[in-house]
Amino acid sequence: MHYQRFDVYLLFVTLLLVLIGMVMVFSSSAVSAQAHYNDSYYYLKKEVLFVVMGFFLMLLVKKIPYRLYLKIVYPFLFLNLVLLIVVLFFGHGGASEGVHRWLYVGPFSFQPSEMTKLSVIIFVAYALAKKQEKIREFSTGFLPVILISSVYILLILAQKDLGAALTLGIIVLLMLFIAGTRLSYLAGAFLLSIPALYFLIFSVDFRRRRILAFLDPWKYQLDFGFQIIQSFVAFKEGGLLGAGLGEGKQKLFYLPEAHTDFIFSVVGEELGLVGVLLVVSLFVFFIFRGFLISLKSRDLFGLYLAFGLTSLIGVQAFINMGVVMGLLPTKGLALPFISYGGSSMLVSFLIVGILLNISMDTEGE
Repeated sequence: MHYQRFDVYLLFVTLLLVLIGMVMVFSSSAVSAQAHYNDSYYYLKKEVLFVVMGFFLMLLVKKIPYRLYLKIVYPFLFLNLVLLIVVLFFGHGGASEGVHRWLYVGPFSFQPSEMTKLSVIIFVAYALAKKQEKIREFSTGFLPVILISSVYILLILAQKDLGAALTLGIIVLLMLFIAGTRLSYLAGAFLLSIPALYFLIFSVDFRRRRILAFLDPWKYQLDFGFQIIQSFVAFKEGGLLGAGLGEGKQKLFYLPEAHTDFIFSVVGEELGLVGVLLVVSLFVFFIFRGFLISLKSRDLFGLYLAFGLTSLIGVQAFINMGVVMGLLPTKGLALPFISYGGSSMLVSFLIVGILLNISMDTEGE
């Protein structure tokens, strides 16, 4: 086994994204935190805690040989199955009726769906590597992966978390595609999902409203189109160079969820097009380094695992940015490394730790 230095470029771009995230979390939340908690640093202090915990978790995971995950694939899947069931009965949600996404352990809360994405990706990488010679066979190479993944996707949907479920479904199909699954199988799975997706969207009132707001936000500007219009205003006010760090106005109770799902709008207003392009470029570079690690992996499990984990960060990032710029309907996905939130930050650092370990066992530069 050949080991080399870990991918310092991936680590550098991760830390740069996290640094930008901490600055923007404080900028976007200080006024709200002062109003609600009488402490303008409330969200920043919690975010710093998440970052410190995530950083040390990354350092720990970097030292664990990624092939050890082959031994815990099914126990890890089972643990997440239990957590997804528990959250349906004992979880807490947001304002939407029937939403159960968070479990509380003392003062801390976490979303089981975040860790579920990771466990499913590890399983799919394991299954594709194990059945590589039969990957083009429907019953042995394609169907088992789809069926097992679908169980977890359905449980996430039961939490009314369509964004996370869609993200996971996209990643699974991408991993099957690069493994060499027949395109007819993938096309069939995609076509079969369309009626289900239509039903899931238009049978739930808040999802239907999001689609209507996406199609014509100005028609509903005083109702469910308000948020995306405020996001448009933020980007417009930012212009080329931005209003200046901390000088944005939309975060002042105009733009809901300014420090979480819509933090990229604050980037646009305060740092302008230059800041927007910087963040997009950093994510593109992250994806490039992750895919390079995948391509240089010495075994199929490492290749598929690195591809799946990198795709998870990339897909979530570009869905989030697409939503806040009005290119996609609202999904409720965090911007990795930048949005406020513990579960997303810890899992993102965990992903980087695994990628760094894979990078230590690759073909040399």
